[in-house]
Amino acid sequence: MSWPVLVFDIESIPDVAGLRALRDAPAESTDAEVYGAWAAERKERGQSDFMPLYLQRVLVISCVFRNADGLRIHSFVDRDGASEGKVIQTFFNTVEKHVPQLVSWNGGGFDLPVLHYRGLKHGVVADTYWSMGEGGSADDREFKWNNYISRYHMRHLDLMDLLAMYQPKNNAPLDSMAKLCGFPGKLGMDGSMVYRAYLDGKLEDIRRYCETDVMNTYLMYCRFQKMRGGLLENEYEQEIALVKETLGNLAPTESHWDEYLKAWV
Repeated sequence: MSWPVLVFDIESIPDVAGLRALRDAPAESTDAEVYGAWAAERKERGQSDFMPLYLQRVLVISCVFRNADGLRIHSFVDRDGASEGKVIQTFFNTVEKHVPQLVSWNGGGFDLPVLHYRGLKHGVVADTYWSMGEGGSADDREFKWNNYISRYHMRHLDLMDLLAMYQPKNNAPLDSMAKLCGFPGKLGMDGSMVYRAYLDGKLEDIRRYCETDVMNTYLMYCRFQKMRGGLLENEYEQEIALVKETLGNLAPTESHWDEYLKAWV
């Protein structure tokens, strides 16, 4: 297994301000009315009330970063409701700085397209991320054969997509696979509950949920590396021990890690 590795997961909420602008909604209408009217129209047409990706406002990006110096868990959070662009830019700045292997679970189907659309909206710059080898330098030419954009390159590894052999009918939920492998899985929240939690002012709960989800993804990545020979058995066990030690050090001040460790069978 080569480092650095950056495992990521996002949590998003409906961009009601964007929806209001696109629908030219009356200024006196509330957010709940704008969103409710849109959802009702979708329901009448037999369509899902899940917001299209370009109207998914990024609230949290949680990361597990692993390099030769160790293992870190960090979240970029839009705490004031006006920092979505900064959150996305900071994430891509991290990619620019470290040029890691990106790892996700359904990142190609959801997380990255959302970051693309919302980054475009906010004028985010992500030179290295978008490189596909069209430049003149040797480093840049390397991206022709292994870049973040291609579905079949490993610079971004969408574990769900790869394990399903790129067949959506074969996709498996992260929570189910994590639990089948003996990891904790989701604790107390899922994606469908995020918007309600946001409206209730539970931003820290959302951040904690996103962090446990990204840790599940990292553990699945370690399991995958063991399966493909990137980690030998003893190296895999050492990595699992490092994860538990890291979370144990965080648990006294971050209760979700204490809960996570207790759920680990």
